[in-house]
Amino acid sequence: MIYIILFFATLFLAYSNGANDNIKGVTTLFGSDTTAYRGAICWATLLTLLGSVASVFLAGVLIKNFSGKALIPDDILQHPSFAISIALGAGITVFLASIIGMPISTTHSLVGALLGSGIVAVGNEFNFAHLFAIFLLPLFASPLLALALSVLIYPLFKKIRLVLGISKQTCLCLVNTLIPLCTCIRKDGSVAFVPVDGFKPDTNQMCEEKYSGQVFGIRAQKLLDYAHYFSAGLLSFSRGLNDTPKILGLLLVIGFADIRILLFVLALAMALGGLLQARKVGETISKKITPMNPGQGFTANIIASVLVATASVNGLPVSTTHVSVGSIFGIGLITRKADKKMIGNIFLSWVLTLPVAALFSALIYGAFLLV
Repeated sequence: MIYIILFFATLFLAYSNGANDNIKGVTTLFGSDTTAYRGAICWATLLTLLGSVASVFLAGVLIKNFSGKALIPDDILQHPSFAISIALGAGITVFLASIIGMPISTTHSLVGALLGSGIVAVGNEFNFAHLFAIFLLPLFASPLLALALSVLIYPLFKKIRLVLGISKQTCLCLVNTLIPLCTCIRKDGSVAFVPVDGFKPDTNQMCEEKYSGQVFGIRAQKLLDYAHYFSAGLLSFSRGLNDTPKILGLLLVIGFADIRILLFVLALAMALGGLLQARKVGETISKKITPMNPGQGFTANIIASVLVATASVNGLPVSTTHVSVGSIFGIGLITRKADKKMIGNIFLSWVLTLPVAALFSALIYGAFLLV
């Protein structure tokens, strides 16, 4: 019976993970209006599923790390109640964040849950040094690295675009027709978009940026859209590669003969969570951190996907959330359009994630010990 509880608790965690994380690979597609939300989430679901399948062959170290080994004695790890408390503690934390549309890290939640249950189980015998070196250090460093890379690489990509003769054209969408606009800088530094007929929009939100020019005989905008879809797919694939083993590690105690079946079921639960409940989180990252055009979105995706994929193969438990938000925020700093208040709210949710997950997990494991 307790193994059945563990299985469904882990499914709940996988569903919550999908609800909060699946959209993160394609937020730049949605945020730059390259595609609508439905197209973005379907693309993310497909590539995340493929990444989950690939994780069996490429991310074995992560499966081992998130089983709790080296953090607490093995005899405690063999109790399903310990794994249940971790799954529920992390799952509840991520699920609540998804409801309010706040992008938090499932990885961070799992680390918090491991900490909470581990302290209840063994107290000071918990291996805090291993927790910091293997789990917390990559989590703290990855968003800063993503932000720094965005600040460095985006200007480089911009220079390459100019060398290739690709220019940006700002257009006004009026009755489904794109009208080229003249970009005028006012004395106070603000930007005015003025079309030929003199009509002046009240806000920049009515405008759309497109790229004109050709690369190897292909329209620059079309080529960029293909590259943007590829980068978003790569990030979604990397997310599935990085997140699924972390959740699967909780089921190793069951001793099921073929973990590929367990992994496939978890991948389906993640897909379902993303399809049914990812919109609020998607709107927060896509629309509320900074406005972006397709080129900026492509840059942020490339940086995030390379970091997450590299970490997965090397067994480093980075957060797709932290990396994605860090890269997008870096773009916003360069363009000076980042919403620092929203970033502050997201950062606060990151700070609270670990202690909240630890508290839930500790309470649940404590309840098991009292039974």
